[in-house]
Amino acid sequence: MGILDYLSGICECTPHSSKKKLKQLQTVEIKVKMDCEGCERRVRKAVEGMSGVSQVEVNPKQSKLTVVGYVDPKKVLHQLRHGTGKEAQFWPYVPYDFVDHPYAPGAYDKKAPAGYVRDVLLQNPQAYALAQAGPFEVKYTSAFSDENANACTVM
Repeated sequence: MGILDYLSGICECTPHSSKKKLKQLQTVEIKVKMDCEGCERRVRKAVEGMSGVSQVEVNPKQSKLTVVGYVDPKKVLHQLRHGTGKEAQFWPYVPYDFVDHPYAPGAYDKKAPAGYVRDVLLQNPQAYALAQAGPFEVKYTSAFSDENANACTVM
């Protein structure tokens, strides 16, 4: 909050003023299938008209829409579904490097874009334990790491 916001709050004339909750700048990533340039245009127009939207990126190869602005993610998803009539969901993938075992059941997805795997923590918490490395694995895999100065030199 800046000094002007503070002073305007003090000098407000109405006795029962309710402060509006300020929205934070957010990046919303949504998966929506786009087949042609017309679909891409409809998706872009559906969210560009929303208040608070600063930037819209459409990536039809990955079926990904990225919206940056002072918006509510649920409202963006609702507007996209209602404005285009397309099936949309929040982006369910994370980069390949974020998961220790990307080929574990529940993490690997054939339909995922290149370099991405399914976000196991959000989608299936039971499979999360399989996709993450335990302390035992970390201990022995770091013994042969190039970053470890005390690593085994047998290799």
